Formats: sequence, structure tokens, C-alpha cells
Amino acid sequence: MNQEYDFSIPVLGTARVSSPISFSHKKGEGEAHFVSDEQCIFYDISVKPGDPIPSAYKKEQLLEIAGPRQKIYFDPKHVHAGIVTCGGLCPGLNDVIHAVVMALWYRYGVRRISGIRYGYHGFLPDAQLPVKELTPEKVDEIHRAGGTVLGSSRGEGQRLEEIVDSMERMNLNVLFTIGGDGTLKGALGIAEEVEKRGLKIAVVGVPKTIDNDLSFIERSFGFETAVSYAVEAVDSAHTEAHDAMNGVGMVKVMGRESGFIAAHTALASGDVNFVLIPEVPFELHGENGLLSHLKKRLETRRHAVILVAEGAGQDLLKKQLDTDASGNKKLGDIGLFLKREIERYFKELSFETSIKYIDPSYIIRSKP
Repeated sequence: MNQEYDFSIPVLGTARVSSPISFSHKKGEGEAHFVSDEQCIFYDISVKPGDPIPSAYKKEQLLEIAGPRQKIYFDPKHVHAGIVTCGGLCPGLNDVIHAVVMALWYRYGVRRISGIRYGYHGFLPDAQLPVKELTPEKVDEIHRAGGTVLGSSRGEGQRLEEIVDSMERMNLNVLFTIGGDGTLKGALGIAEEVEKRGLKIAVVGVPKTIDNDLSFIERSFGFETAVSYAVEAVDSAHTEAHDAMNGVGMVKVMGRESGFIAAHTALASGDVNFVLIPEVPFELHGENGLLSHLKKRLETRRHAVILVAEGAGQDLLKKQLDTDASGNKKLGDIGLFLKREIERYFKELSFETSIKYIDPSYIIRSKP
């Protein structure tokens, strides 16, 4: 087992308040299914025959089971909760907001819930963005819409002192941060600043990644939606390719460092002939290159579909040094690069082709 992981969750103090969630011993009467902090699972279920079985596990090596606790730290009547969404859009953001508000309001009785507008910018005085009051009535239908009702933005998560100053002025007790790498780095910094000041504020990170590139979980929210809409794009590319002489349909999907969307889309579609993902380097030229295999495919079947993840083949492109506001390395456009290279290759061979390139990324990201 890898010893480098530490899954321990810090607490603000002893939980002494009885949970307002009702508990019934009769089935079907809203039984709460309380769990304790001592109920855990082992993160690595892979073993080999003959591996030694540890006699005991340390708490930090185990993942706590999610679920309501019988004793909680905050008195819900005095809680002011905040919710913020940051980074790029992803299907399911409104679903998370909706679920958090409904659980806080109806299960715990929290009556002060504020939505922070446009990411961490909403905390900063110079942004002058009023908070959005969140109630069940105001979030009742939002999960049917794409995007986020709170708005989103990148950056500003490093302005920790100003953010925590605002949280103190608002008397926030709990902050739910919904976002990716940059967001959760900011959340960690906020938590450390809160701890440094000795404040009793809980910071909860809800990881958002449409790419599904998150260790220890099987699926992240938005991933299945992304695959379903990517399949539609592949269907269009296949139709365009199939109905043209030596037609090539190419679709680029999200996937900066992991090709889960591309791989699952290919499995769901059945019409993809070449799948290019960041985890597997590929050659462009030469006997075993993509172009050579594409030519063989067109000679035998007269059409082909290529599905490429945005992070694939970056070694073939000019190295990018810039980063975005969230600190993510900017990628070269592998889709347009491949389209130009394919056109050049077949033009030099006087081999007639028809190439249709589809990039549905922002259409998918904004879907409900």
C-alpha cells in the first residue's frame, strides 16, 4: 500500500449538538442511517495472492464513509452557509447547488444560505458583487438548466486574507467550494487562513472535473452527461465521413490529462476508428504513424472517424508556457493541428479526402 496518502479530516471541535435529521427504527419513516467517523473503507482494493494482510490500519490510511452524523458541531439555527462555484462550466453545477440548499434547508433547518457570485471574485470588496440569497423556492428548477446560477470565474483564490476578511464580515460558518484544481487549492488556502486566525469555519470542497480525472472515485459529476453529448457529436462526424468520398470525421473532446471522455465515448458509439488520449503517446508520421494507418483505413473502408482528447499529442505541438487564471497550463490545439497535417499529407499523395472537424467542447460544458 502506498503510504503517502493522508485521508484524515480535521475537525473544528467536539460535536455535541444532536442532529435535527429524524431517526426512525421503522422502515420507510425517514430513517437517517447515521454513520460514525470510525466507519471507513480501504482506498486500494487491489491485492495479489500471498500479500500480507495488515493487522491494523491507521486512520489516515482510510477514507471516512459519507453520511449524516448523529452529533454535529454547529447548531443549524445559527449557521450561515455560503456556496461558491469556480472555474469552467460543467454539467451538474446547478444540481450540486440545488442538492446542498435542499439538504441544508429541509434536513438541517439552516435558514441563511448565500450564493457567492462569480467565483472567488464575489468575496472581494473591489468586485462589488452582492450575494445571492438561496432558498428552496429560488433553486427549485435550477437543476434543469445548464451552467451555474451563481456565475463562475477563474482566479483570485490566492487573495486569501481578503476572502477570509469577507467571510468574517458575513459571519459565514460553512463554505462549500465547487470547482477543480485551482478552486480547491484556493479552498485549502482559505482553510489554512481560517485556522491561522482561530476561526470556527468549516470549508468543504466539492471536486468538479468533467474529465473524470479524480483519484479514488469512479465517476465525477458531469462526466456521464459529457459522454452522452460527445456521442451525438461522433454520430454527426460519422455521418459526414460515411457520406463523402474518403471522408474523415474528427471530433475533439475534453480531457487535459486523462482520456476518460474519449474512451467512454468510443465504447458507447461503436463508430470510432482512432482514439487519441493523453495517456498514450502516438506517432504521426512513419510506418506506424496515425497518417499511415488512416490511409489504410480509407483505402479499405472509404471513411474514418477520429476521436481526440484535447490533451493528446501535446508533444507534437509547439510547447506552451502560458497558464490560465486558474494556473492550468494552456494546451496547444491538437484538433486543428491534426486537421492541417491530415490535409497536407493526403494533398502530397494526390489522395482526395473530405475532412470534417467538430469541437463540441463548450456545447457539452454548458449542458444541464
